[in-house]
Amino acid sequence: MLAINGGKPIIKDRNEAKFNWPVVDKEVEDAVLKQLHKTTSIYDRSGVIKEFEDDFKNYHDVEFGLLTNSGTNALYSIFVGADLKEGDEVICPVYTFFATISPIFFTGATPVLCEAQADGNIDPKKIEELITPKTKAVMITHMWGIPCDMDKLVGICKKYDLKLFEDCSHAHGATYKGKLLGTFGDAAAWSLQGPKIITGGEGGIMLTKDRDIYYRALLLGHYNKRCRQEIPDDYSLRKYATTGMGLKLRSHPLAVAMMQVYFSRIDKIHLGKKHTADKFNEAFGKLKGLRIPLMAEGSSPSWYGYVIQYVPEELGELSIEKFVEALHAEGLIEVDLPDSTGPLNELPLFQDPSDLFPSYRGKLSYKSEDFPVAKKFYKNAIKLPVWFTEEDSVVVDNYIKGFEKVIKEHKSLL
Repeated sequence: MLAINGGKPIIKDRNEAKFNWPVVDKEVEDAVLKQLHKTTSIYDRSGVIKEFEDDFKNYHDVEFGLLTNSGTNALYSIFVGADLKEGDEVICPVYTFFATISPIFFTGATPVLCEAQADGNIDPKKIEELITPKTKAVMITHMWGIPCDMDKLVGICKKYDLKLFEDCSHAHGATYKGKLLGTFGDAAAWSLQGPKIITGGEGGIMLTKDRDIYYRALLLGHYNKRCRQEIPDDYSLRKYATTGMGLKLRSHPLAVAMMQVYFSRIDKIHLGKKHTADKFNEAFGKLKGLRIPLMAEGSSPSWYGYVIQYVPEELGELSIEKFVEALHAEGLIEVDLPDSTGPLNELPLFQDPSDLFPSYRGKLSYKSEDFPVAKKFYKNAIKLPVWFTEEDSVVVDNYIKGFEKVIKEHKSLL
């Protein structure tokens, strides 16, 4: 009998069902304490800031790296660095976290939303339909750590001479055909916040191979010592080095000390996550009512999250809400309906942003029904965390058993 109907749950102790991340162990504590006794503020490119930026950009084999205080500001740094302005258009995925796109509003450029494909990522086939003489760039997100179809996206951007920006906030260390995400376009950004694979609690980083993007990004939020240290005397914007643009977006050294530890473990984390994702794929691929994640050929995801598609018609039209409620009753408390990440056209900010950004009056007028593929993906998405240690094998097995039980006995919920 299902637990929701009075039976015994698969997992009785909620503590045994949790996904705990980040794990603050002694190595992390020691790194933070060591940095705490050195300094808690770094004004130039030195110390732990330089060390992490060097490690991260060398890992990706990209020339320039810039830490910021959030992934959102790493993205904002890219948009300002690329000198986006009023009259420019940027083609963006409609299915993503809103902060991937919202910083564009501060540049005056217009985000143009593009439909998703069946895997939730931006649909390359729809991009060309949206290109106009005003289009300056394509922005993409590797949703939930699953790579976009980079061959097609790079080809489109080369064909139309567009910049390509990657939001890799879910995709630390993920690859497409053996090449790291974040290295395909003109610039890329990663969130280093809370639950991300590499985390400092709060933080972000952008990488670019374009020195103009880099120097303008420096001027946006890293004025004075760092700008004077790095921007050449003969560079056209050098005269603004002392003041920059007036913002301070620097990262916190204590957060970066944490990031260094988790970054040093990235290969081990990936192996563990792949093992869990393979387990989920094998088990859930056999269950009616579920569809395992799709991905482009040659993809090696980071598995930031494991997002399956629910198929209610295979379970007697049982609602996704009732299905998840039954899973929660079995103790599977981490099963989630990711409602804060969905089609942007459903949000007031992308339907009419003019109350917040008056210059956008009449420029955006998206409706709820405009992107049916993204809407369907969002409506049917169920997200699981992806555990990665050997000690987590029991909880992974129990989550699988919970899904199997609810699906086997789903008729009792109708």
